[in-house]
Amino acid sequence: MTGAPPAAWCVVGRGADGRTALLELDAQGARRGEAEFEASQLVAEVARREAESSPRWVWSDTATWYPRLLAAGVTVSRGHDLRLVHVILRHAQRVTQPGPLRAASAWDVAIAPPAETPASGPTLFDLDSSTRPGGVPHDLAAAVAEFSRQREALAGAEQRGRLQLLVAAESAGALIAAELQAAGIPWDVDEHDRILREALGPRPPAGGIPARMLEAAASVRQALGDPQLSLDSPPRLLRALHRAGIDVPSTSQWELTRIEHPAIEPLLRYKKMSRLLTANGWAWIEEWVHEGRYRPVYVPGGVVTGRWASSGGGALQIPRQLRPVLRADPGWRLISADVAQLEPRVLAAMSGDRAMIAAGAGKDLYSGIVEAGVVATRQEAKFGMLGALYGGTTGDSARIVPRLRQRFPDAMALVDGAAAVGERGGTVTTWLGRSSPAPESAWIQAQTRANLPDAAPGEQEAARRAARDRGRFTRNFVVQGTAAEWALSWMAALRLALSRFPPVDAAARATPSGPVFARRAHLAFFLHDEVIVHAPAGQAEAAAAAIRDAADAAGRLLFPGSPVDFPLDLSITERSAEK
Repeated sequence: MTGAPPAAWCVVGRGADGRTALLELDAQGARRGEAEFEASQLVAEVARREAESSPRWVWSDTATWYPRLLAAGVTVSRGHDLRLVHVILRHAQRVTQPGPLRAASAWDVAIAPPAETPASGPTLFDLDSSTRPGGVPHDLAAAVAEFSRQREALAGAEQRGRLQLLVAAESAGALIAAELQAAGIPWDVDEHDRILREALGPRPPAGGIPARMLEAAASVRQALGDPQLSLDSPPRLLRALHRAGIDVPSTSQWELTRIEHPAIEPLLRYKKMSRLLTANGWAWIEEWVHEGRYRPVYVPGGVVTGRWASSGGGALQIPRQLRPVLRADPGWRLISADVAQLEPRVLAAMSGDRAMIAAGAGKDLYSGIVEAGVVATRQEAKFGMLGALYGGTTGDSARIVPRLRQRFPDAMALVDGAAAVGERGGTVTTWLGRSSPAPESAWIQAQTRANLPDAAPGEQEAARRAARDRGRFTRNFVVQGTAAEWALSWMAALRLALSRFPPVDAAARATPSGPVFARRAHLAFFLHDEVIVHAPAGQAEAAAAAIRDAADAAGRLLFPGSPVDFPLDLSITERSAEK
């Protein structure tokens, strides 16, 4: 391999006898050379090649391979995650020859991270077989074969350029997810404890119930006349409510807030405190926060639309009241940015609806809808747009959506068309090429039976309801999935920009962020349409500019020539504010 042009691709996998194997490929996919070495040498081999040429690293599963490199202080610029890309291409309607991918059943696994504890990373190469339980093959031969199948699928795909962008963005997202976990979110444990004590009362003994929850529970039991009632048992609670003359179909907050009764206020208070204690209480702190960092396990592509999920810890569900615990290290800042009305703006860009584009040009889109005379208030505009995106057919949505159809015909035709395809059992596709899953066989059978001459009225109504449900799913799929693609492109561009920032002096390091990020500005948090960067104070303004530039770049990348903008609500603080 010495003296030859640098490799464009490096495929990594397990070799014989627990060793690691590496295959170098040129830009056309032709083999240039192969190496095999002890697993312990992987870090040095990757670091050397990354310094020389920054190839695109092809591996079975980023969540399995990359954490070890990060722990050793090594990052890679680009990757290709075979597991994630297989899921996309296997189902993509734009892939004209999906047969070989669908036949490779060993790669058909759930999108989930390696089993691990919050304080540790996944272990590598200490398995007896070529796969971890429920995982994909990790040996080199399997990786090379799957990579070949994916390249062939992309080569013959319709709208190949877009699909290639999606593959690159998804793989970049996998790198970012691992880096977010490695760096962690700066977390102020003392502030978290203060918030818990303020909301719940003093910390009780292990397994105990905080005092304010006990007080609220006692008030509920007294109001319902049931001193032994378990508020944590929905069936028992519902029966107690019914006995007290409170006619509600469930114990959900939405149902209870409409009822006037002395038991309701303390019950809602109890449920709120219970959620906080269960999801982010003292036990959560001990399990998930170490050395001033919360290190969540993100799951790229964990939602069928391409949105991320999280595995344990609830990274995507941090309650507003806990946002102040996100606190920058001394001498550092948190640069927070979220996109205003991301999904409606994506819909405007996808559809090219001039009226909708004008409504959001340089301003709040919902206020623009009010100015366009569609509705009287911003709240109505928001409810109506959510109804358009999610298929709302009752309440304010039922009243406002027809007005949106009249004012924004192209945008509404796009989501209405996606819903109609879904109701017929069809598949829809995002802007870059992620396709919705086909309906399950039970759905198809129910629709077929409902159209038979002797179908019962109940069967027909159930089939119509199921068809409408699927239509609502596909209606939202195209927009939510494309918004997820925009967010991935935003983060990928931002990651690249931040990697070019110079490191700070060792004395100013944020040590808990690990060997890669202790001295560098880096992404620290992501939530669908929001990012937080942790940066040295002297680089905070530059990081803010990088965030804005990356958002502009993502818009141009996905929608070249579109006038749609993606404005940001951006702030530079020492401590995150409640959203």
